[in-house]
Amino acid sequence: MRKIFGVVAGLILAGTLAACGGTSTDTAQPAGTPNADAPLKVGVNPVPHGEVLKYVKDNLAANAGLNLEIVEFTDYVQPNTQLDEGNLDANYFQHIPYLEEFSKGKGIKLSWVAPVHIEPLGLYSKKIKSVSELAQGAQVALPNDASNLGRSLKLLADNGVITLKEGVGVKATERDVADNPKALEFKPLEAAQLPRSLEDVDAAIVNGNYALEAGLQPATDSLILEKGEGNPYANGLVTVPAKVEDPRVKKLAELLTGPEVKKFIEDRYKGAVLPAE
Repeated sequence: MRKIFGVVAGLILAGTLAACGGTSTDTAQPAGTPNADAPLKVGVNPVPHGEVLKYVKDNLAANAGLNLEIVEFTDYVQPNTQLDEGNLDANYFQHIPYLEEFSKGKGIKLSWVAPVHIEPLGLYSKKIKSVSELAQGAQVALPNDASNLGRSLKLLADNGVITLKEGVGVKATERDVADNPKALEFKPLEAAQLPRSLEDVDAAIVNGNYALEAGLQPATDSLILEKGEGNPYANGLVTVPAKVEDPRVKKLAELLTGPEVKKFIEDRYKGAVLPAE
């Protein structure tokens, strides 16, 4: 009887240890360690970011052991707020000046990972064929976020349309316009609305992704277009500080900056989108 009791007690003790994971061969991951097989949820604007990421998902991710989940947004706010709130692991839609402006304005911390591509900003119109045809008092729509507003004014200044105060560069606001010989009326709008505004204004400066979504071809349809060389507005991969070292984020950055994606961008967009150097 004593022997039977000992066997039963031993079995109960072994079962208890197993249930608690109390064996020397336990391989559970430490708390907070990302599961390398878990999907990496990435927020993007549909064009070109979503198209680039879909190319990665369909052609490169599986061989790299990466499970990608693409979440599309049509604005520039939700991809960052959703990332900050933990609903995304990363996003890919913005450049560093916008990231810094947004993070400061919202009091959040996000981390730049790697540059991927440049979308040249362009001036478009359905009413004129050349920037020289802008009439006195013409209405020109611009992106209303600070980083792209300054970038737009600099584009106009670089092409002799206006003159900015010395030294303001891409940080310019409408108050920094030193000379406006045609008395242009500037109309700041949310970036996503700019293509639609072409029906109502004389011209609009449109971000590259929204131009492409609207069927505009920056290389041929724009009246003036940003240069790619030395352009500080590369769009890139962003995550939260806690996931900068996440192997999945690092692997995605490696794929997005690799030769296959560079060739895809060059072949598909033919100068409308440029690989970042």
